[in-house]
Amino acid sequence: MKLTAILALCAASLATMTDAYRIYNADTVNCRSSPSTGGSVVRTYKANDDVSLTCQISGENIKGNSLWDKTTHGCYVADYYVKTGSTGYVTGKCNNGGSPPTPPGGGGGGAAGPIKDDYPYPGQCSGIDPWRYFKCQCTSFVAWRINSRLGVKFHNHYKGPNWGNANTWDEAARKTGVPINNSPVPGCIAQTNSGSAGHVAWVAKVSGNSVTIEEYNYKRHKYGTRTVPKNSFNYIHIKR
Repeated sequence: MKLTAILALCAASLATMTDAYRIYNADTVNCRSSPSTGGSVVRTYKANDDVSLTCQISGENIKGNSLWDKTTHGCYVADYYVKTGSTGYVTGKCNNGGSPPTPPGGGGGGAAGPIKDDYPYPGQCSGIDPWRYFKCQCTSFVAWRINSRLGVKFHNHYKGPNWGNANTWDEAARKTGVPINNSPVPGCIAQTNSGSAGHVAWVAKVSGNSVTIEEYNYKRHKYGTRTVPKNSFNYIHIKR
């Protein structure tokens, strides 16, 4: 990987993040038995309460947002009232019964999902994402994919240590017991220490001695794909 391309990659991450999101936009918010105002009220949250999410699902449109968040209390809150930092998915989709999803990708060789730019912040590259990375960096894109496609609540302090820039993800993986090796599968993370900040990308496809990766900020904070030799990267298997 060229040094000139690396220099713009993966700015430093910020400090601590929790798995919780804050209730806002109302003094009190009902958490319901189904993703609609027709569902019975299971419990009530107050403004600034923290809630943790198990999955998200489409439901009744509330003030222009049809997404609903299932909390760890087993009920649904309209996403309009949960400050996730995004109007889209920040965790896995619930299945039809509203239970946490079976992740569609990951280290077991499952599908990595469609090859497309589904990153929730295209062209909105200022500020911090819900996973405590700078938006439009390679780390932010990969953190989004881990959450949205693997159903793993990954963030900058996943399992304790600071994962930081891309060039320290290999160290963080080893510290936390997350497998890292030279054997890519669709849905694992490609990682290199090359350059000033390293680089991480999403493995979309493996073919012979080549891998097809999806990435952000390889060139100017934008989405792109490349097919490169397998030995270009280490491979982190967040979901085994």
